Amino acid sequence: MPNNNNNNNNKSTKCVHSGNLVDDKYYGNISPIYPSITYDFIKSDVYPRYFNTPNQIGVCKKISDLENAELSLLFGSGLGAIATTMLSLLKQGDHVILQDSLYGGTINLVNTEFKKFGIEHSYVDVNDRKKLDSSLKKNSKVIYVESPSNPLLNIVDLSSISDFAKSNGLVSVIDNTFASPINQNPIDLGIDLVIHSATKYLGGHSDILAGSVSGSKEKIEVIKSSGLNFGSNISEYTAWMLERSIKTLKIRVNAQNDNALNLAKFLSEHNFVSKVFYPGLENHKNHDIAKIQMHGFGGMLSFELNSSIDPIKFVSDLKIIKPTMSLAGVESTITSPALSSHKKMNPDIRRGLGISDNLLRFSVGIEDFEDLMLDLDNSLTKNGK
Repeated sequence: MPNNNNNNNNKSTKCVHSGNLVDDKYYGNISPIYPSITYDFIKSDVYPRYFNTPNQIGVCKKISDLENAELSLLFGSGLGAIATTMLSLLKQGDHVILQDSLYGGTINLVNTEFKKFGIEHSYVDVNDRKKLDSSLKKNSKVIYVESPSNPLLNIVDLSSISDFAKSNGLVSVIDNTFASPINQNPIDLGIDLVIHSATKYLGGHSDILAGSVSGSKEKIEVIKSSGLNFGSNISEYTAWMLERSIKTLKIRVNAQNDNALNLAKFLSEHNFVSKVFYPGLENHKNHDIAKIQMHGFGGMLSFELNSSIDPIKFVSDLKIIKPTMSLAGVESTITSPALSSHKKMNPDIRRGLGISDNLLRFSVGIEDFEDLMLDLDNSLTKNGK
């Protein structure tokens, strides 16, 4: 069973009530929207690009409470949060250690943009301590990980990463998108900064684009000072929609956890599926770590079809599960990482990481388990040989 410590017990209450704005004029029961982008400069220093408008502050409070952080910031996308965080912590001549299995957008950001700024980087299996130690340089400043990772659901030992970072004077950063604050709280495990693509589980309805970073006041202020210049902020209406969506976060994620575990077990026993990647399965290589540091195993899984099945034909024959590039909505969706999130990677490098052309990433929704199972089985049987 996953870890279910007391920090996770009151998250439904935090989802619903933390950070809500009080309507003290009309006494409405939900947070009002303050859409203005201009304020009286004599009476106020509020300005959207300064991260200090009412709805931004409200939803940041909610995210901070869920991640047990002092402060949070909102950005226009998850990649906006990643780029702003990394470029605020790194400068010319610095070195960053990166997990070797990351979201394709993050890899593309590092590979194409960091060299323009003279920032060095190394990809490494961060769970291999010898390799991690050998990647350390005198100019190393940051270690960046993702757990569970996209798309192979690799699990990183976060307590070990925290110890490594602290002993070597590094800032530790994690992309916690796949876990959500419901399933994992890296700050409790010693990680410095926690990033989310809020487009995914925090938003949860496939209708907003946003990102967030959470951590100590000291480190968030550093990121904020750079963010003021980069200008990757969100509108008040988007912030309000995000706050509304987070209210149901725990209910949604718990339902997705249950569905994903049951579907992972079903797929792992299917004749036309060769591999299933899900940290809740006992045969997952890091299952024991996941049990310790996660409250639930998540709604994301990936699986590899037998070589006899055309993945595009299989996906096209699904009736309920939709082919989309994004993930974590209430509806179940599926994609080919080789044709979407990791399309820009060198094919040989991508395959070397285990991301084959027959690998499919499955974002499990809140539909009835039996309907999802039948949808998968029908298409597998139809396309199997």
